[in-house]
Amino acid sequence: MDKRRLAMNRRRFMIGLSGVGVGSTLMPGALVAIAQDAEHVTVEMLSAAQKVAGLSFGPDELQRLAEQLNQSDGLVPDYEALRAINLGNAGQSALVFNPVPPGMTLPTDHRPMRREAVDVEMPDSDGALAFLPITHLARLVETRQVKPSELTALYLDRLKRHDPTLHCVVSYTEELAYRQARQADEEIAAGTYRGPLHGIPWGAKDLLAVRGTRTTWGASPYRNQVIDTDATVYRRLTDAGAILIAKLSMGALASGDRWFGGRTRNPWNPEQGASGSSAGPGAATAAGLVGFAIGTETRGSIISPSTRNGVTGLRPTFGRVSRYGAMTLSWTMDKIGPMCRSAEDCALVLDVIQGPDGRDNTLLNVPFNWDAMTDIGRLRVGYLRSAFEEEVADAPENPQRVELRRQTLSNNESALGIIRELGVQLAPFDLPDLPNEAVGFILATEAAAAFDVPTLNSQLDNMRRPPEESRWPDRFRASRFVPAVEYLQANRLRMRMLEELHEALGDFDLFIGSNLGLTNLTGHPEVSIPSGFAQGVPTSLRFTGKLFGEAEILRLAHAFQGLTEHHLQHPTL
Repeated sequence: MDKRRLAMNRRRFMIGLSGVGVGSTLMPGALVAIAQDAEHVTVEMLSAAQKVAGLSFGPDELQRLAEQLNQSDGLVPDYEALRAINLGNAGQSALVFNPVPPGMTLPTDHRPMRREAVDVEMPDSDGALAFLPITHLARLVETRQVKPSELTALYLDRLKRHDPTLHCVVSYTEELAYRQARQADEEIAAGTYRGPLHGIPWGAKDLLAVRGTRTTWGASPYRNQVIDTDATVYRRLTDAGAILIAKLSMGALASGDRWFGGRTRNPWNPEQGASGSSAGPGAATAAGLVGFAIGTETRGSIISPSTRNGVTGLRPTFGRVSRYGAMTLSWTMDKIGPMCRSAEDCALVLDVIQGPDGRDNTLLNVPFNWDAMTDIGRLRVGYLRSAFEEEVADAPENPQRVELRRQTLSNNESALGIIRELGVQLAPFDLPDLPNEAVGFILATEAAAAFDVPTLNSQLDNMRRPPEESRWPDRFRASRFVPAVEYLQANRLRMRMLEELHEALGDFDLFIGSNLGLTNLTGHPEVSIPSGFAQGVPTSLRFTGKLFGEAEILRLAHAFQGLTEHHLQHPTL
């Protein structure tokens, strides 16, 4: 091989290895580091690199591999052309995750929505008005007891007064909000009422693109980013007459509750973070600063802040709500859902935002049929045995945490009693022992691809320091060392886990309890609702449903909230 050809092949080899994989066998970054400026790959280099990859090829195998890699037509593709395209964050994957196991039959019949009738009078204070759930706000708007423009002014004023404490607003959409509010005023005055979200002000987690507004993803490298598109969720809410008043904070690149504006705070205890990454939607909803909010979850980012802030948050089934126009963290795990003050509120919002849009290739056309009056006793409900029979050991070094856990368990045990009072027959349920930790790297691997170019350009490195203190830049780099074979094997195991969970659920419609690591991988829906208080902050009860079983988990949550007032409590600001 002449020197020119050898140099070209070595250049192609180095470019390729700094990316995805060498024939999907070795961790590329390790081989690049070992090879340095060598003109060809040696057995010794491969031997050192395979230790990082956790492989154990023998000398003969390594020799043949070295020969393959050093050939002009060897295993290393030319990644330079691929990177020159710069796929960015928004492009979809041709590999589409479908959470529905073979043999599972999905419902196809669409039925009219049946809401619970409410009779509400205008509260005597703006504070009381601000904390009303959508169901009540909608009735006031529909009966013209309050104008959408008045609600908009109220919530914008509250956001501006309380954001200096909570750090939950990235940017206000005031001009847009008043324009939408005036339109709603005029339509309703003329007798045109679009439905229960018409005239209701809301806040969007700041990873949803809205033309003419910043979409910062909570990260300093993107703090001035404007994306020239409208997310499907925003467009559908706008078509329903909802009024966007603010882009709300999120943990930097959807992790935690720290962003470039600081740390979002829990309105029940501002010494505490709001949890993440839908921190702003959680804090703003709990504090009565918006009528409702939209959050996203990849591995806990709706359920966790809903718990911390004491709101009702729904993580829908994967494939239920379009992610078009939203920041991608994981193509096979990202989900978008409502964060509200009641379960029926979540149903009203989900009804508007769910369903195929012709833009997100993961969506399935499965009806969401909300009926607030169905017989709750017909639900087949399990309760997660391990969640209710836990023994909390003493920990002298942290007695406050022990007491918090014990009070939470006590609250949830009381909640089971209330659910039994509703006529629901409960049966103990055990999740199968599934190795979800073994495939947890799927998320970070996909995230590394979503942020490929800024990782290679060191564009994200400032995020490692305050105020973000993000681990993502280093995790993105580490994830480039995941071989393609292991990524595919993890997804094969993931499907086996999904099938085993489906079989374990059997005839249950849902179970009371939660396993965020597992069910975010399998795509099952979950709702978190307030169950009481411990040490002055909310505790939560969680219901996990079958795939596309949002109506069932929300129905049980709605019935529970009909007998309790935990969700009606609000913090003193």
